[in-house]
Amino acid sequence: MATVGACIFSAVSSPVFRRQIMSSSEKPKRNPILKRVAVSTERTSAATTTVMTETTPTRIFVEKKSSELVEDEAETKQRVNVREYSEEESEGNGKSLKDYFDEAEDMIKSSSGGGPPRWFSPLECGSHTRDSPLLLFLPGIDGVGLGLIRQHQSLGNTVRSESNRSPKRPVYLVGESLGACIALAVAARNPDIDLVLILVNPATSFNKSVLQSTIPLLELIPGQITTMLSSTLSLMTGDPLKMAMDNVAKRLSLQPTIQDLSQDLVALSSYLPVLADILPKETLLWKIELLKAASAYANSRLHAVKAQMLVLCSGKDQLMPSQEEGERLSSALHKCEPRNFYDHGHFLLLEDGVDLVTIIKGASYYRRGRSHDYVSDFMPPTSSEFNKICEDFRWMRVLSSPVMLSTLANGKIVRGLSGIPSEGPVLFVGYHNLLGLDVLTLIPEFMIESNILLRGLAHPMMYFKSKEGGLGDLSPYDVMRIMGAVPVSGINLYKLMSSKSHVLLYPGGVREALHRKGEEYKLFWPESSEFVRMATTFGAKIVPFGAVGEDDLAQIVLDYNDQMKIPYFKSQIEELTATAARLRTDTKGEVANQDMHMPYPVPKVPGRFYFYFGKPIETKGTKRELRDREKAHELYLEIKSEVEKCLAYLKEKRENDPYRNILPRLIYQATHGFTSQVPTFEP
Repeated sequence: MATVGACIFSAVSSPVFRRQIMSSSEKPKRNPILKRVAVSTERTSAATTTVMTETTPTRIFVEKKSSELVEDEAETKQRVNVREYSEEESEGNGKSLKDYFDEAEDMIKSSSGGGPPRWFSPLECGSHTRDSPLLLFLPGIDGVGLGLIRQHQSLGNTVRSESNRSPKRPVYLVGESLGACIALAVAARNPDIDLVLILVNPATSFNKSVLQSTIPLLELIPGQITTMLSSTLSLMTGDPLKMAMDNVAKRLSLQPTIQDLSQDLVALSSYLPVLADILPKETLLWKIELLKAASAYANSRLHAVKAQMLVLCSGKDQLMPSQEEGERLSSALHKCEPRNFYDHGHFLLLEDGVDLVTIIKGASYYRRGRSHDYVSDFMPPTSSEFNKICEDFRWMRVLSSPVMLSTLANGKIVRGLSGIPSEGPVLFVGYHNLLGLDVLTLIPEFMIESNILLRGLAHPMMYFKSKEGGLGDLSPYDVMRIMGAVPVSGINLYKLMSSKSHVLLYPGGVREALHRKGEEYKLFWPESSEFVRMATTFGAKIVPFGAVGEDDLAQIVLDYNDQMKIPYFKSQIEELTATAARLRTDTKGEVANQDMHMPYPVPKVPGRFYFYFGKPIETKGTKRELRDREKAHELYLEIKSEVEKCLAYLKEKRENDPYRNILPRLIYQATHGFTSQVPTFEP
């Protein structure tokens, strides 16, 4: 995705301005925008495209039969050095809606001489590796190609060079409104090309948009622009008040807040004339007619679209009914998933707090081969992504105030994670608390204290649509994918172990996380030693652990047994179970009961979460010995016994914790600082 291109549909490309297009003999004017982008001008033959800047030597891109644009290796060596941006600098690329308007003005001036639509590659995207997939941006009705201006650097930093994946990389088409219709048309006409479509507020719902009724009004407006036309165009900018408030919120000083807010609002309103320059009346009419035709064509060819698709829908889009359209496309297309952004406007990717790379990662849409590989295609969360996740779940950390205990090599139990092996592969095996609440604090604590990312093995229902066997809306699980969770399977465990990862495994799975009344801290493990031989294959360290605290946070009032006696709940359970991917179909016993349901708990006055990690079990050098199934099963039973001992230890020791209840903890933090570590029992 580091190779990024954007398309310009110039205002002079409309029939109204075609008479002004330069002839091939005219000398092109100096282009000020070339200082920031590398522009490709389409030649008559269209066989090759020359890309040049004023500061870099010429680079040749050759069009192959697969329609991929591959950079010539010899010319790559001559590329100008691009500054490496730190993560702090690249946060939002340091750009805003104001930068969009400033650069759009330059783009308009540079296009005043005419010319066909053309591609450019923003230099701030930086260099890319050979296995980076190509991303092309098709702009919306504005046509200037700067809709990703806040995303350029983060997209350019999305690079992995160590992979030996298939050279058949996908091509990403990011289309915004009008560009979304064009992307759908491309996918419909090229079903054999591996495309990934990212549609932002698609205009396939044009017949329901306010633009539909704007055409006759625009035709009656005299002159180039009026107050009414300015108001219509301003709808494209989303929510100006929200954008200004987001900008002010980043500033620490409270005193000048009102003044700053008013200045930001005035600054945004001052750019309304630029919108009129981007879309003068004649061009706007032509664009709307083009939008109408593109929408009709895209809808007529939806049945032919086979590409993987992610639809980003704004809740406050005043031009299109985007959320409704996202639901329609998701129902009509098998490989389509929607993501809703309820507080954002039409120009979604220009608004604060929207990171396209994070969205793509969260939906597991980043790949460099024919299919997504949850291990080799994984990109660890950036510090900004991790900080946002921690902030979103900070309430859980405050409520549960987790206590981490680990065991050193000499057997001593200490507070903290100093007893955890820093080098992988490491397999953590433990008990799954009710609804998986323990994971919300466990994974962040490992990152904060030890900078270790736990790669969890999760139920496949969190990754696949119901048509494939899973749940309907998968967006609540995006945060799990960003943090590295993968669908549980033998193949994925093998890949994680081979990559020397720290892996989190709950053998009890769904049966433990959705347990019944009175089954707290009871293990429901299969009889076979599923993971032991895999761990020994790679000489992994196995860390048994226990987690206690669910009974101090909530109490189940309506469990599986209760719900199966009520016809309404029973039918829901049967329907959900029928659509969810089933695991352990060849396993006997209670763990094989994988009926999907939601226990109904009531909250308690919050207690505390406790984690105790036992002494790591070394398997290096035991591969040959543990080929014997009986010996492998003995180790399996030993691990299970250690987990039960960890649980028993925590249940006993927490009785001596004076800060088990939230009230003493709050009092302690009020006197010692809310960032201070709350004491607990002596290990």
